Amino acid sequence: MKYLSLKQRFEPYADIIIFVVTLLVANYAWKWTFTGDEYGDQVTWLGYDVTAPFEFMACHVASAVYGLVSLFRDTVYMPNEHTIRFASGAGTTIVWGCSGLKQSFIWLCLILTVRSLPGCAKQNWLNKLWFIPLGWVACYAFNILRIFLIALLIEFHPTWFHFLHDFVFKYLFYAMLFGLWVWFVEKIRSSSSTH
Repeated sequence: MKYLSLKQRFEPYADIIIFVVTLLVANYAWKWTFTGDEYGDQVTWLGYDVTAPFEFMACHVASAVYGLVSLFRDTVYMPNEHTIRFASGAGTTIVWGCSGLKQSFIWLCLILTVRSLPGCAKQNWLNKLWFIPLGWVACYAFNILRIFLIALLIEFHPTWFHFLHDFVFKYLFYAMLFGLWVWFVEKIRSSSSTH
């Protein structure tokens, strides 16, 4: 009986193994190097103050979500630049962790670690140059959409917040990243080998 080498056995799964490992390493690298309080008064990376981009994005996301929610609900208001509230008293505060920057970082790591097909390294890198920003746009849009939907739903169901935020939309965000990654690996990278 002929035994396959370990490399031969895992070769069909190499891309997905790289995806999972990259996702885990990027996620934990972020968690271990970035710290901040709940309200983003200070965000640090390895001890250096990096609050400014997180503050900017949190305020921007809150403003964008407020604009969208106000198209559907006239009961919404912003008592400060981070908080969206409804006349019912329900509301949410957009903190530094809701900026979408973590998911954008993970996206960058996922695409940078995609293997090139034999003879297609240059084309693969050229494809990454336009697909990475496309993924960032998708991360931005999905982040706004998820917070918009959470805000709309908690107006009448405030007890749903943690379930929606910590489970439903968190994993939908990662599913969206996986879908984009599959698109790149199966369609964009694979089309490089036909040129």
